[in-house]
Order: sequence, then C-alpha cells, then structure tokens
Amino acid sequence: MKPKHIIQSAAVFGALAVSLGAFGAHGLAAVLASTGKAATYETAVSYHFYHSLGLLLLGVMAVQFPSIKAFSQAAWFFIVGILIFSGTLYTLSLTGIAILGAITPLGGVAFILGWIWLFLGASKITIRRN
Repeated sequence: MKPKHIIQSAAVFGALAVSLGAFGAHGLAAVLASTGKAATYETAVSYHFYHSLGLLLLGVMAVQFPSIKAFSQAAWFFIVGILIFSGTLYTLSLTGIAILGAITPLGGVAFILGWIWLFLGASKITIRRN
C-alpha cells in the first residue's frame, strides 16, 4: 500500500471511530445500556481509534522510509484488525450474536502482528549523522 493510501485510510478510519463513538454515546446509549453491551461497544471504539492513530504513524513512517515495506504490511494488519476486532464487537453489541465473540480474537492477532511488523520495519531504519 502506498504511503498516501495508508494516511488516507487512517483519516477514514479515524473519522469512523469518532462517528461511531459519538453515535454509541448519544444515539445508542439507551440500547447499549439496556442490553449491557455499552462496555463492549466502548472497547470496539477504543481499539478502532488507537489503531487509526497507529495507521497514521505507519503512513508517516512509510513516507519517511519508502523502501521499508514492513510499514505497509503493518498497515494492512491494522486495517484487518479494525475490521475484524472492532467490527465484530460493534455487531455483537448491537445484535447480541454471541458467536461473533469467537472471531474477535483473530482481529486481536492482526493488531499484534501489525505492531510486530512496525517493530521489524523500525529495526531496518538507519540514521546517518553528518
């Protein structure tokens, strides 16, 4: 993925995280409270937002170090993680379909892999001092 697209993805996912967080706090507050799923929804929003910021970091790193492909790979892991981890928690919160809880950890694994790939990419950075 090109650095520009990573940054654009971060912007889209960040806007969605803020929108879904606001919608959950205001439009869905009564529903989430009555089903006892407010904490689950909040977890989805939190991880969604954290990894949107992570995507932004990866985009900046990819701009600065375009030859290090690990940053692009990490971005894909974060995107997959947001879709699976936060996506299943959002859906679980609103529908009560408990089987989705079995899929959620796959998104968590994607997040972990994204952070590992960020570490691997950073390991390849060489800084030259004048």
